[in-house]
Amino acid sequence: MSKAIGLGGAFIRAKDPKALYAWYKAHLGLKPEGGCFMFPAKEQQAYTVVAFFRSDDTYWPPAQPAMLNFQVDDLGAILDALATAGVNVDPKREDTEYGLFGWFIDPEGNRVELWQPKS
Repeated sequence: MSKAIGLGGAFIRAKDPKALYAWYKAHLGLKPEGGCFMFPAKEQQAYTVVAFFRSDDTYWPPAQPAMLNFQVDDLGAILDALATAGVNVDPKREDTEYGLFGWFIDPEGNRVELWQPKS
């Protein structure tokens, strides 16, 4: 039987996509190419995860239909830089068997998760 072999992308609606691309470029170092951000397979440090949550789960705000999760190489440094830039950064951090996790709110009000995988 044929099967899916990976995640092809995440598609998020935005009020101002151009401004949001610029914001993510400035704060997370992402470089837009052809109307999207691309992450070369050789740069990935861990699995790409797709997980379904109950519609009333509070892991992120239930009114927000989806949450982005970006792999990062230095969670503390990125969250510190975001906070210094005036971004709403959640003070909570999690250290799990999968790695370190932290969160911030982007300019459109989306809660975004950052994940530093265990090496």
